[in-house]
Amino acid sequence: MPRKTDSYVEKLQRTRVWRSMFRSGTGSSTLHRALAIQQNVFLHLLSTKVRRRMLTFRATWYLGALTLGTFFILVVTGILLMLYYHPSVPQAYADVKDLKFVVSSGMFLRNLHRWSAHTMVFLVFAHMFRVFYRGAYRPPREFNWVVGVVLLLITLLLSYTGYLLPWDQLAFWAITVGSNISSAVPVFGDEVRFLMLGGHQVNANALLRFYVLHCVVLPLAAVLFVAVHMWRIRKDGGLYVRQSEPGREAVPETAAEEAVLEKV
Repeated sequence: MPRKTDSYVEKLQRTRVWRSMFRSGTGSSTLHRALAIQQNVFLHLLSTKVRRRMLTFRATWYLGALTLGTFFILVVTGILLMLYYHPSVPQAYADVKDLKFVVSSGMFLRNLHRWSAHTMVFLVFAHMFRVFYRGAYRPPREFNWVVGVVLLLITLLLSYTGYLLPWDQLAFWAITVGSNISSAVPVFGDEVRFLMLGGHQVNANALLRFYVLHCVVLPLAAVLFVAVHMWRIRKDGGLYVRQSEPGREAVPETAAEEAVLEKV
């Protein structure tokens, strides 16, 4: 129970949201400081110790691994496509045509990037459904579930921002319809549309903004959250839910792991 003398920071550190993000607990002792360093993703991206079960291969484990693989394909093919693309209105469509008719294997490169993007969206949804069905979003993995939801949104934004880059009729009108839908949001819908397009219609400003988001901002954000997501999986371990009891909390697979989770 919170004491009257506790500060707002101490009350915050005892909340469920805080404890799901920072598993080392609070305190100024040497143990707590060591645990805080051990739990830092930037200092210990690769854990020194992991459960043996986390290194085994399972059928559903491939959903996350394949998603990561498609992301790597998108990064490589995207860098190669950037060598032949200019984010300007007069040149963007001409560059896409050159990829099809002039650049050697350009059409294959573009299709590989496009279908990898579609596959990544499908795999992310399948992975989220699997995690939800198995109850792996429950304590102590609720923070990692939030990270996964953020990665889902980043994936959808990557797909949406890349849709405008060919600068053809399909891309132009698709972004026009999408931006008009965003303007229907109450209170600040028009501001969101103006910020997204850099104006009141789809023009050169929108193309440049979508290019920067698609090639720089969103990929860097995805790399950061993927690192946190993978690291948190290694730390939290695997959980299961008894299918006969849908309302039951997810529990560790062994009593020994339950003690480990309590310490971590």
